[in-house]
Amino acid sequence: MRNIKLVLEYDGTNYAGWQRQKNALTIQQVVEEALYKLTGEKITVVGAGRTDSGVHARGQVANFFTASRIPAERFCYALNSALPYDIRALESQEVSHEFHARYWAKAKRYRYSICVRPHAPAIARNYYYHVPDVLDVDAMNAAAQYIIGTHDFKAFQSAGSSVRNTVRTVYQARWIWEPPFYLHFEIKGNGFLYNMVRILVGTFIEIGRHRMPESDMKRILESRDRDEAGPTAPAHGLCLEEVYY
Repeated sequence: MRNIKLVLEYDGTNYAGWQRQKNALTIQQVVEEALYKLTGEKITVVGAGRTDSGVHARGQVANFFTASRIPAERFCYALNSALPYDIRALESQEVSHEFHARYWAKAKRYRYSICVRPHAPAIARNYYYHVPDVLDVDAMNAAAQYIIGTHDFKAFQSAGSSVRNTVRTVYQARWIWEPPFYLHFEIKGNGFLYNMVRILVGTFIEIGRHRMPESDMKRILESRDRDEAGPTAPAHGLCLEEVYY
């Protein structure tokens, strides 16, 4: 058996996230079904991150075991012939049997994208959250400095998560303005809680609207209370950019 590592890009619009579900179509299911067509094997694919419904990826990493004789570097080409247009395998290579896409990941980088103008985008509607208000990007960047480092991010976790340890380390957090209408939030960390990035973005937007001061980010962190943070930004603006090993 060989262990094959994949780098995947996908548009999450039509899927209920990465992880297999009983009553909804997911990225993992589609990839596993494509592998079955290629190999005749019932393969389980392990993803580095369980992206939620509607979330996209440019650099999702996955691995699977196979007895297939398809050359490792050609697996991505073979796989793309069996995948739908909105999922692509960008790279494939053989790795050690010990490699695990999720457990070996040291950090992940996400990007959240916003279109800031009076009217919503038509062409990019599936990839940008539309905010019609003028946002104070300087205040948003000042607030972002409070989350860099190791903190308890419980205030930025959606209810219903079974995770007990809510301490995470954020290595980078910044807002980048792309004229004339686009604003991107980039965050890199050793791990993220359920909906953490989207709740952070919703809170930053409230700060950008001057509905709360930038210093509130520190207060919210210390409160460990989800009710103190802002709303959860929609899924379609979020993209998993890169996984680090």
